[in-house]
Amino acid sequence: MKTEVISIIETELIQTFDELFKWFNIDRELLNYAPSNKGWSIRKILEHISLTNHYLLMLISKGTRKALEKSRKEDYAERLVDYDLDWQRMKIIGQHNSFVWNRPGHMEPRGKRHVADIRQELESQLQQCRILLQKMPHGEGALYKIMMSVNNLGKIDVYHHIYFLVQHAKRHITQMEGVEFEFNLGV
Repeated sequence: MKTEVISIIETELIQTFDELFKWFNIDRELLNYAPSNKGWSIRKILEHISLTNHYLLMLISKGTRKALEKSRKEDYAERLVDYDLDWQRMKIIGQHNSFVWNRPGHMEPRGKRHVADIRQELESQLQQCRILLQKMPHGEGALYKIMMSVNNLGKIDVYHHIYFLVQHAKRHITQMEGVEFEFNLGV
């Protein structure tokens, strides 16, 4: 397996979370501004990202355990020779409004969590992702697939799931930029 795949995922993961953390330093008025389209405030978007990550990380953690179990039972080196992440298909997830998706209610932000708690959870989630990637340095994450119904992705492996988490956050960074743009226009 090309170690570049894991390296790219980790690099984008860190860069994306660094970008997320910048949003915690914005003015309180902007943080709580509700856009004219009745969409979420930046605060709620950050909460939604942390909620979604929570549920994704449950799947990713389980997938990591299963992948590592499989790696101990079989020789998988040959399966990884031509392995590559489906970058283009996954990058669509990171584009705001690129497809229709009805999110489950448990991922709907309520707007009642303290901003500091949301940030702390995101920091913890970043560390979790990095640890899980470190546990699978030799392509083990390609050995176990989990169903992903979003945008009809189908069964995707653990590396794809981690990259999905990254792309989901990017999608909402774009959304937050839109809220900020509207706020600055004074609409």
